[in-house]
Order: sequence, then C-alpha cells, then structure tokens
Amino acid sequence: MSRVVVVSGGGTGIGRAVAASCAKDGDTVVIVGRRADVLAVTAEEIGAHPIVADVGEVSDAERVASEVHERFGRVDVLVNNAGGNAVLALPDPGPEVGPVARASAAWTANFKSNVLTAVHLTEALRDLLADDARVVLLSSIAAFRGSGSGSYGGSKAALHPYAIDLAAALGPRGITVNVVAPGYTTETEFFADTMTDQRHEMLVGQALNKRPGHTDDVAATISWLTSPSAGHVTAQIIQVNGGALPGR
Repeated sequence: MSRVVVVSGGGTGIGRAVAASCAKDGDTVVIVGRRADVLAVTAEEIGAHPIVADVGEVSDAERVASEVHERFGRVDVLVNNAGGNAVLALPDPGPEVGPVARASAAWTANFKSNVLTAVHLTEALRDLLADDARVVLLSSIAAFRGSGSGSYGGSKAALHPYAIDLAAALGPRGITVNVVAPGYTTETEFFADTMTDQRHEMLVGQALNKRPGHTDDVAATISWLTSPSAGHVTAQIIQVNGGALPGR
C-alpha cells in the first residue's frame, strides 16, 4: 500500500525534491504551498496533489487537514518544509522606525514563517497520523551558529525542542519525529537575489567536502529517515552540511 505523504513548501527547493523523491517511489504525495501557479506546475511535473494554503494561518492549516482527511484518510509521512528568512520579504519601514520595532517585525515574521507553519500543520494533522508514521521538520545550520540576523536562526532553533516533545508524545505509537538541519544548499529560493559569487565561494569553502549542498542531498536524508529502516531514530537533529559545522 502506498504511503500518504504531505510536504509543506512542496512547490520549490528542498520541498519539491522531497516530494519528487516520494512520488518516484510510488507514494501518494500532497504538496502544500501559498503560490497556486508554482504548486500547479510542480504537481503536474512530479504527479502530486496540490493544496494551496498558508499554513502560517490556523484556518488554512485546518483546511489542509480537512482536505487530506476527506481525500486520503490518513498521513504516513509529514515533512514540514515551509519557511525561510521572512525578513528578506519585509518592506523597508523607513528611517522613522526605530530598532526595537524593526527587531519586533523581524522576529514576528520569522516566528510565523518557520515555527507556526510547522506547529499549525503538525497539530492539524496529528490525529490523522498513522501508527509508525514519520514526521520531519526542516531546521537550518543557522539554528546552531546563528544567521547574522538573530531572528532566522532563533526561529529555526525553536523547532528542536518542539520535535523532541512531539517525539515523546507520539513515540508509543511507533511514530518518529526528527529534525533535518541543512547547511548551504543550492537549487532553493532561500537567498533570493542576495547570493554573490564571493559569498558562494565562502560557503562552499566552509564545507569539508568543498562543494555546496544540493536539494537531493537533503531529500535523500529525509528518504532514509522516513523509511522503515529508521524506525529507532527519533528526537534527533540531523545536520546535512558537508561538515561545515561538525556534529554536535
């Protein structure tokens, strides 16, 4: 029987790579995202079921759960990939806005983008999780070493204790909950137009294998974590960064 896999942020980048990998394996894949046009293209190309929603909103997360329940009845794999550095999308508030208000806006935006998206969707789908299901949350190397902006790394770090608590609560049902924390990864929209050749070379130079990460590297890790072979791996934060930050 094919698994029912739900991937938030499934239209592009790591989410798309995960969704494509699962679809290739014969899973029934649901991709969730805010942009209908992007989701439609990805769904057509990989053979997934799109649901347009902003899971940073409670009502949208609940609607996703309702649609998944009605159409598929259960969830075997949940990959919470939605998020990013929301500060990059904030408009410049102007010189009249002080540092406290700027910091508040940044932290609020990244908390919603990276924490609430994962919490809302996980809690909405919690009762639909099958026994022995797999839950994965996407964090970042920034959760360990900072992001330079404070709010992005901090928001990703908040997922770690949430995953540990969730693993404890769901463990008796054979459900595993893990966090995957990628380092510098190409083929994503994360850096928008801020990536320069110099920055790229610097980030690649930090990796011990002297190459950038690729979305397929992360997808392969998640493929193993969500397989029966990883049934005894739970409440872990797994880094995928080419050694740019040694294991902790």
